[in-house]
Amino acid sequence: MSGHSKWANIKRKKGKNDAIRGKITTKIGREITIAVRMGGPDPTGNMRLKLALQKAKENNVPKENIKRAIQKGAGAAEGQSYEEIVYEGYGPAGVAVTANVLTDNRNRAAAAVRHEFSKYGGNLGATGCVGWMFHSTGIFIVASENADEDQIMEVALDAGADDVKTGDEEYEIITSPENFDAVEKALADNNIPTEHAQITMIPENMIKLNAEDAEKLENLVDALEEIDDVQDVYHNGDMPDDMPED
Repeated sequence: MSGHSKWANIKRKKGKNDAIRGKITTKIGREITIAVRMGGPDPTGNMRLKLALQKAKENNVPKENIKRAIQKGAGAAEGQSYEEIVYEGYGPAGVAVTANVLTDNRNRAAAAVRHEFSKYGGNLGATGCVGWMFHSTGIFIVASENADEDQIMEVALDAGADDVKTGDEEYEIITSPENFDAVEKALADNNIPTEHAQITMIPENMIKLNAEDAEKLENLVDALEEIDDVQDVYHNGDMPDDMPED
């Protein structure tokens, strides 16, 4: 499968996340709590919880925070009632932007998201205006030093992966959400460690951005991610290769 590798944007986003550790820890804890409430405390049969715990591991969330979030979701502690909402709109250069929200106050979340879209040159749209452009996709990242290309190709594709992209330092394995578990198990069974694993939203097409529009988009995304109620932000902006990583 040809096209732009999505891992560059994920890496850039993760780098920015490192600068706001406390906020990220809180958001991941909230996601763990919701996952437990929806599917129970056993990650074996709860994909959402498994991915939240993976995210917690990658972001070095303290074990006590994880335990507290699981207990909260299981009812061991009283918690707020959260609502899931997806806000959709357009950013600089017509880039499609979606913001996934977990909130206990819909009006507060809507006002905050609308404000940032407006402030950074975007427009909040109606539900469904850009959501159709994105599809749920599983991504695994494997460091090149941990496996050779032939092995990665054989193991991943035999397990049901859709594609494997080869980079200078890593392999990017693309899979459907339905085959995520099978690919994960195949990698583990062959002692191939992953640097990153998640189910994310990937756009069907990308909009190539110049440096000025890319900077505007990054400012919008950063502002949205600063909102406490916003869990994840996705877009279809294709950033220039020389964009700085914070």
